[in-house]
Amino acid sequence: MPAFSALFFDIDDTLFSSTDFTQRARRNAVQAMLDVGLRIPFDEAHAALAQLIDEFGSNYEHHYDLLLERFGAESYAPINRAIIIAGGVIAYHDTKFRSLEPYADAREVLQILAAGREARLGIISAGSSVKQAEKLLRLGLNEYFDPRAIFISEQIGIGKLNPELYRRACAELDIEPKHALHVGDHPRVDIDPANEAGLVTVLLNRGGKYASIQGKTSPRHTVGDFWDLLGILRHEYGFQA
Repeated sequence: MPAFSALFFDIDDTLFSSTDFTQRARRNAVQAMLDVGLRIPFDEAHAALAQLIDEFGSNYEHHYDLLLERFGAESYAPINRAIIIAGGVIAYHDTKFRSLEPYADAREVLQILAAGREARLGIISAGSSVKQAEKLLRLGLNEYFDPRAIFISEQIGIGKLNPELYRRACAELDIEPKHALHVGDHPRVDIDPANEAGLVTVLLNRGGKYASIQGKTSPRHTVGDFWDLLGILRHEYGFQA
């Protein structure tokens, strides 16, 4: 019997640097809005956008509309507000086209694991179904994952803080949680609920924004990158990949 029947991965800040990407994309969006006629100092507009994202969540689709409402028509008239908003949208999406890349070690190790076929590779991720799926496609990683093993919280109807999401993923694949491993970057969102569900957990700590956060429980393993993960799979769980 292999040690694991499935290896699950988070997406954001696990397969790629979501933090770096979103910071760059939002700054580009604000600058583009200024370029087409928004009359607010860059730092003030950027700070207001960050506050709106905190207030309404990153999956809300009208942050730029609210930004203009917050500053009023005097900040952009006589320019049509739709032009300002479109400028921000275009810049954000152009940043996705140009710079959404996986961590190099993530791509290389996923390729090795997929070729080895010793466990099914899957996703357990929070967020909008289409947005998370778009990330997998833009990152060029979709081919490495079993299409039946992709579980996104919005699509399942269970939040990622709920251990039931992890149990549901295992049940859908007809495996026991103890035969599944989950890799994520957030101690409270990825590790605590997966531990409670009975999965083996791996905290990926690249020194990012969650590096100092403590969860209620400890991960079984902590790694700095995917090569560390592959080493653990080989040396502690007998993977031949």
